[in-house]
This record gives sequence, structure tokens and C-alpha cells, in this order.
Amino acid sequence: RIEVEHVISKKLQLKKKAEYLKSDLMRQFDTQVNDFMDSLIEESTSLEPAPVPAVFSPPMSDKERSKLHFRPPHGEGKLFVSRRSLLELFEVNHIRTIYHMFIALLILFILSTLVVDFIDEGLVLEFDLLVYAFGQFPLVVCTWICMFLSVLFIPYTLFYLWAQSHSGSHSHLRLYSLLFGTLFLLYQALGLGFLPTYTVVTNSFPPASCFIIILEQVRLMMKAHSFVRENVPRVLAWCKEKKPGPVVPQVSQYLYFLFAPTLIYRDKYPNPVIRWGYVVSKLLQVLGCLFYAYYVFVRLCIPQFRSISLQLFDLRAMVLCVFNSILPVLVLFLGFFAFLHCWLNAFAEMLRFADRMFYKDWWNSTSFANYYRTWNVVVHDWLYYYVYRDFLWQISQKRCRPAAMLFVFTVSAVVHEYILAICFGFFYPVLFCLFMCFGMFNFILHDKRKGPIWNIIMWTSLFLGQGVIICLYSQEWYAQRYCPLKEPSFFELLKPRSW
Repeated sequence: RIEVEHVISKKLQLKKKAEYLKSDLMRQFDTQVNDFMDSLIEESTSLEPAPVPAVFSPPMSDKERSKLHFRPPHGEGKLFVSRRSLLELFEVNHIRTIYHMFIALLILFILSTLVVDFIDEGLVLEFDLLVYAFGQFPLVVCTWICMFLSVLFIPYTLFYLWAQSHSGSHSHLRLYSLLFGTLFLLYQALGLGFLPTYTVVTNSFPPASCFIIILEQVRLMMKAHSFVRENVPRVLAWCKEKKPGPVVPQVSQYLYFLFAPTLIYRDKYPNPVIRWGYVVSKLLQVLGCLFYAYYVFVRLCIPQFRSISLQLFDLRAMVLCVFNSILPVLVLFLGFFAFLHCWLNAFAEMLRFADRMFYKDWWNSTSFANYYRTWNVVVHDWLYYYVYRDFLWQISQKRCRPAAMLFVFTVSAVVHEYILAICFGFFYPVLFCLFMCFGMFNFILHDKRKGPIWNIIMWTSLFLGQGVIICLYSQEWYAQRYCPLKEPSFFELLKPRSW
């Protein structure tokens, strides 16, 4: 009996130790698996594929190997690999329940709107806000076509002529570079920068139509810069090697890049097979998110801010407005899911673009430094390679990294404020101030703090910041409509009317 009891107690001790080891391993697994995968991808960029013996697998052709990954045409740059978006985890039943919860909330918003409209005015189903927001749509389409055709022909033609001038025995190569570089910058500033903005302002486009034109303006400017930035060093390298002539990218490659869901130019990208059912489902989800945002504004934002706009501005009203605006932060998630997940994945599928890492797990961020890097990977890559790294390359000093980071935050904040100022029709630098404040805060809350409390702090700051943005911009929107200026001056145009 003593031996049996001893064996039983020994088994119980081993069971407790196994349970402790299991829980400890599960805690470590969640934090280490993402770091391991990221480091694995980063290390793969610096390693050449080792030859595989024929005993284990058949030899791969060059065409098959090129489908696995694509290296940048020169130097070190972004490596495009075939990978899926993180929110494809919605295919798992347990996680898909969250998706079903949002659909249920949309149904409740629709029902509440219909019931209230039926009680007040009878059976009325109107979409006045959507019709107003997307007004003058034919003119929007014409403006976009002109912008796109100009980006398709002018930057490519200027680059082709510059490359041809370097292919022969022309003298005054610096003069040619100065000439074509000046023409390209003038086109970026006037043709693609000033003219679309002038069209939007003079025709008084409504907000959603403004966002379409201005966001496309910024996107096309970034793509044109990437095309020139990636191919100029390649042409100069060919000229230095004294080859017969530089290989200029084909028009079809440039055209594909203009539609591809990336801002980093490559001659080739990994290509999967198109699933048209997947494309249709993503586009329907974009449409659903649009109506979702419409009902959030109709039921949560417009009634609140319409009443506040008729009151005098005081601190109590503003504090209540900020906290009441936290719930409409749902629009933030709708915008993220509709554009960065559904819209980009739909275009990636139609264009057979296999690298779907448009965002990372920003919701697990414990600092705003990590949040800025993972929220929008498409824009972050452009800022990192063409602003941050080029800034360091120009000054040739690694110790100036804080200055380079501050420069990146300033550029990003100015562009964001430019977009909002043009689309809303007034200058109110709330987003710029918050962006720069959190950008400075970024140097304090770095990535070494990984406890859950820091994730809570990040989410609290995110909710409050979005609440402040929605509250202040909505108040200023109504003030611009109901408080016209008696004696307009430059100072009065810059001063917020809601004050």
C-alpha cells in the first residue's frame, strides 16, 4: 500500500508539473510566434536560396523559383512574398463569430432607423446623406480619368527620354538629368498637385467626392515617385557598366503597378490564381461597410452634433461631446476593414497580387511606435524606404535617426492635414496636433514595454483621440454652415468658427 500511495503521489506531482509547463508554454507561444515569423521573413531577404538535392525534391526551374519571392532590382528594399492578410482568420468559426456580431449590429441600426422614420414620418427609406456625400459623381469620374491618364503617360515618357539620353554617347548628361528632373517635379507640383485641388475647390465637391479625388491624387503622386526612384539607380548602374542600353520597364509593367495595391515599384510580383467569388464577397463587404458607416452617422453623430451646434461653446459641452463621440469610433474600424482589408484584397485578387500583408496586428500594439508601423503597412513601407532611409542616406549619419523619424512624422502629419483641410473645406489642425503629440510620445513609449497594461493605455488613448477628432471636426463643420463670416480676413479664415 505504501508503494501504491507513493506511485499515486508521484503521478499527481508529475501531472501538476505538466499542467504548469503547459500553461507556461501557451503563454510564451502567443508572444513568440509572431516575432519568429517576422524575423524569418526578414532573414530570408538576406539569404540566397540554397541548392536542394534531387533526392529530397525535384530541381526547380527559374520560372518556378521566381514565383516564390522577388528581390528588389537594386540594393536592399522591400521583399514581396506570397502571404495572406491576418483577418483571413475569419474563416475560423470561433473568430468568425466577431464578424457575425458586427452584422447583427448593422441589422439593428437599420431596424432602429426604419422604426424611427416610420413613427415620425411614415414609411420612408431615404439615403440623403449618401446622395449628398457622393454628389457630382460624373465630374469626379472625369477628374480621376484625367489624373490617371496624365500619370500613365507623363512620368513614363519623361523617364524613358531621360534613360535614352544616358544610353548613347550624349554629352552634358547632368544637364539632361536636371532638365527631366525639373519637368518631373513641375508635373508633380502643378499637373498632379495643383490642378486636381483647384478642380475640387472651385466646383465645391462634397466630402466623399473630395476624399476620392484627393486620396487618389496622393496615391498617384507616391506611385510616380516610387517608379522613378526605383528605376533611376538601375539605369545609372547600367550606364556605369557600359552596356548597350538600359532596359526601361515596359508600359504594361508600369500600368500594372498603378493599379496594384502597393506603393513600392517592382517589375514583377508573386501571382496566384484569381478567385472571382472571393472578389465579389470582398466588394459586397465594402458596400456593407459603407451603409454601416452611414447608419452610424445617422443614428449616433448627426442628432448629437446638430443639437450641440446650436449651443454656446463651453468646456462642459465639449467634454460630454468627446466622451459621447467614443462610440462612433466604430467608423475607424469600418474604414480599416473596408479599405485595408476588403478593398485592397479584392484588387489584389483581381490583379493576382499575392503579397496581402497590407496591415499587421496593430490591435496588439503596446506603443504608438508599433501602431504607426502596423496600422497601414502599404503607406508605412513608402515612408520608410523613400523618406526615412533616403533622409538618412542624404545626411549619411546613423546618429540622426531621431531627426529622420521626426521628419517622417512631420511629412505624414502635413499630408493628413492637407487631405482633411481640402475635403472638409476648412483649416482646423486637430489631427496635426494629435499626430505630432503622439509622434513625440512615440519616443517615450517604445516597443520594449510589452505588458498588457501598455496595450490598454494604447487603446484608451486611441479611443480618446478619435473621440476628440470626431467631436471637434463635427462642431467646426456645423459652425462653418451656421456661422458665416461678416468681415472675412486671413486671420478669421484660419481661426476656428466653433470657438
